[in-house]
Amino acid sequence: MSLTFPLALLLLPLPLLVHRFLTRIGAVKAALTVPHGVFAAAQSSAGRGGRSGPVLLVAAWVALVVALSGPRVSETTDLLPFSGREIILVLDLSGSMIKEDFALDGQPLSRLAAVKKVASAFVAERRGDRIGLVIFGERPYVAQPPTFDVGSVARSIETAQIGISGRATAIADGLGLAVKRLEESRAATKVAVLLSDGVDTSGKVRATDVAGLAVRHDIRVHTIALGPEDLESRPQARDAVDAEALRSIADIGEGTYFRVRTMSDLEAMAATLDRLEPSPMRRPPLRYWRTLWIWPAGAAFLLLVFLGLRRQG
Repeated sequence: MSLTFPLALLLLPLPLLVHRFLTRIGAVKAALTVPHGVFAAAQSSAGRGGRSGPVLLVAAWVALVVALSGPRVSETTDLLPFSGREIILVLDLSGSMIKEDFALDGQPLSRLAAVKKVASAFVAERRGDRIGLVIFGERPYVAQPPTFDVGSVARSIETAQIGISGRATAIADGLGLAVKRLEESRAATKVAVLLSDGVDTSGKVRATDVAGLAVRHDIRVHTIALGPEDLESRPQARDAVDAEALRSIADIGEGTYFRVRTMSDLEAMAATLDRLEPSPMRRPPLRYWRTLWIWPAGAAFLLLVFLGLRRQG
């Protein structure tokens, strides 16, 4: 604890100095004219107050001086300022996400379970950002509108289920819905993170055209190609990801392309993405002073009120 105005404590002996000064003036005067009945009133007042009266007056004065000195304590808070960044995750929930070709601690893990584990942890650390979630399969929908409540977004990712939006892979539609939401935002930085493990089957509009539209609205697009096989190396493989298309989307969207084949790749991707879009959590905690003058001031007020009531009684 510290004091804002420590020199105010020099006022503590002021009543004693005033008392001595007035006593000397009274001793110098040869005579003092006192109205009739004052001594009787003073004696009556002293009798009512007893010995506690002067003690309470001194306590009230000390409390007032302490309040004037401005006691305060230093505290820190994890509350962070608004980062000015809005991020929407565009998550593929097509049927191929159920495939178990990832591993964690030697145990097989589905693509969706792996994504849930890493993406929910990534989102939970984004305090200070507005985070949203778009889920797509055959059709897209907004699972979580952009919000500062990153915990609720993380829970939405953890509870996402395959099949609720169809089992096809409408990449362009999912990205388009995210771009539409970000287009309406007034955030200083707008980012879409697209994660898919398949081939775009929407057929209505090309995903690269959507990425071009995103750039025109100052929206950066990062893409993540998920799965051990892709059309470039094994064009006939079932559930292979169209890595080349996702790379083109990131290039046009002025973002970064990630190729994820294993759980370690997925974790490294999350760490890299965190560096590309710095989290406000990396800032030092906010330090501030909490003032305490109200407590001694309140104590002085109560003491003076108590003394006044005793004298009137």
